[in-house]
Amino acid sequence: MPTDTSLAPLLWIGLFAAGGLILLFFLIFVVKQYKRCPSNRILVIYGRVGGQKAAKCLHGGGAFVIPLIQDYEFLSLEPLVIEIPLEGALSLNNIRVNVPSTFTVGISTDPVLMNNAAERLLMLDEHTIREQAQDIILGQLRLVIATLSIEEINKDREKFMTLVNENVAEEINKIGLELINVNIRDITDESGYIQAIGKRAAAEAINRAKVEVAQQDREGAIGEAEAFREREVRVAEENAKAEEGRKQADRSQRLALAKFEADAITGEAESQRNHEIASAERTAETMIARKNAEQSQRIETAKAESLARQGENTSNAEVAESDAKLAEVRAEAQRRSDVARAEAARAILEKEREQELARLAKEVIAPEEIRKRQVEIAAEAAAEKQRREAAGEADAILARYNAEAEGVRKVLEAKADGYRKLVEACAENPQIAPTLLLIEQMPELVREQVKAIANLRIDKITVWDGGRGESGRGSTSDFLSGLIGSLPPMHELAEQAGIELPGVLGQVRSAAVATEPKPEATDSTD
Repeated sequence: MPTDTSLAPLLWIGLFAAGGLILLFFLIFVVKQYKRCPSNRILVIYGRVGGQKAAKCLHGGGAFVIPLIQDYEFLSLEPLVIEIPLEGALSLNNIRVNVPSTFTVGISTDPVLMNNAAERLLMLDEHTIREQAQDIILGQLRLVIATLSIEEINKDREKFMTLVNENVAEEINKIGLELINVNIRDITDESGYIQAIGKRAAAEAINRAKVEVAQQDREGAIGEAEAFREREVRVAEENAKAEEGRKQADRSQRLALAKFEADAITGEAESQRNHEIASAERTAETMIARKNAEQSQRIETAKAESLARQGENTSNAEVAESDAKLAEVRAEAQRRSDVARAEAARAILEKEREQELARLAKEVIAPEEIRKRQVEIAAEAAAEKQRREAAGEADAILARYNAEAEGVRKVLEAKADGYRKLVEACAENPQIAPTLLLIEQMPELVREQVKAIANLRIDKITVWDGGRGESGRGSTSDFLSGLIGSLPPMHELAEQAGIELPGVLGQVRSAAVATEPKPEATDSTD
C-alpha cells in the first residue's frame, strides 16, 4: 500500500506532462498554419475558401490555412522589366517602323486583378510570366502603331503613349498584371522618313531663329536710326524755335510801325501759307512712313514664304538676303536721317527767308498779292462762265442729236411697219411689193441720173440750126433729145432690177419692133 500511494503522484505528473506536450504541439501546429503576408507578396489561399471563388487573395495581414482543406502560395509583387524589340511594325501610311521599348509590369493589388493573377499566374515562374506579357504587349503595340501615321507617332508622343497605355493595360489586366511604366527608346523607320522629318524640323527651327535674329537686328537698327533722327530733328526744331523767336521779336518791332490793315493782310497770308506748308510736310511724312511700312511688310512676307518653301537648301541664300536687306534698311535709315537734317536746315533757311520777305510785305508783297488774288478770282469767274456756257451748248447739242436719233428711229419703225403691212397686203401676188417700192424710189433714181450730167462743164454751146430735118424737128431739139436719151430709161432700170412696171407707165419696145416697117394699112390711106 505505501508503495502504490507513492506512484500516484508520478502518474499524475506524467499525465500532465503528456497533455502539456500535446497542447504544445497543437499550439505550434496552429501557429504554423497561420500565414502572414509580406508587403511585397500576395497570399493566395486555394481549396475551400467559401462562395464561388477559386482562391482567396490577401495583400498584407494574415490568414489561417485550414489543414487538408486549404493550401497557400505566394505571388511576388516585384516589377518585371520586359524588353520589346519591335521591328517592322506597319504604320497607318504603310511605312514600317522600329519601336524598341521597355515595359515595366507587375501583379496588381486590386482585388479583381489579384484574383485574375491567382487564376492565371499562380505557380508559374518569372520567365513564363515575362513571355506571356511580352506576347500581349507586342500585339497591342503593333495594333496601336497601325492606327497612327508616322507624323502622329513622331510629333504627338503624348497621344501615342496614351493609346499604348490604354490598349496594353487593358489586355495585361486580364492576366492580373498592371502596367507600371512605358519607355519608348527610339522610333526609326527603314526608309529614313522620320530622320528626314527631323532634319526638316531642325532646318525650320534654325531658319526661324535666324529670321528672328535678323528681325531683332533690323528693329534695333531702325530704332537707333529713329532715335538719332528724332534727336537731330528736335535739336534743329529747338534751334529753329529760338532763332524764330528772336527774328519774330525783330519782325514784330518792325511790323508795329506798319499800318494795321497791311499787317492784318500780311499776317493772314503768312498764316495761310505756313498752314499749307505744315500740312504738306505732315502729309509727305505720313505717306513716306506708310510706304516704308508697306515695303517692310512685303519684304517680310516674301522672306517668310521663301524660307518656308526653300528649307535647308536655301538657308544660306536667305541669310545673305537678310543681311543685304538689313544693310538696305540701315542705309535707308541713314538716308532718312540725312534728309531730316537737311530738311531742318532748309526749314531754318525758309524761316529766315520768310522773315526777310515779311519786311517787304507792307510795301510790295501785300499789294501785289491783293492784285494777284483779284486777277485769279476774275480769271476763275471767266473760266467758270466759259465752262458753264460750253456745258450748256454741249447739253443742247446732245439733246438735239438725241431728238434727231429718236426721230430717225421712229421713221424707221414707221417704215418697217409700212413694209410689213405692204408685204401682208401683197401676200397673194408677191411681185407687187418690190414693184411698188421701186416706184416709190423712182424720183430718187431719176434725181441721181440727172446728177450724172449736172456737173458737166459746158462753157458755151453754139447751134447752127438750118431748119427742120426729115423728122420735122430742129437741130436744137435733136441735140437736147439725144442728151436726155443718153440717160438710162426707167423701164431699163426696172428690167435690170427684175421688176415689171405697170402698164400705166408704158411698155418697153424691143429693137425688132422698133425697126419693123409700118403696116400697109398706112400706105392705103395715102
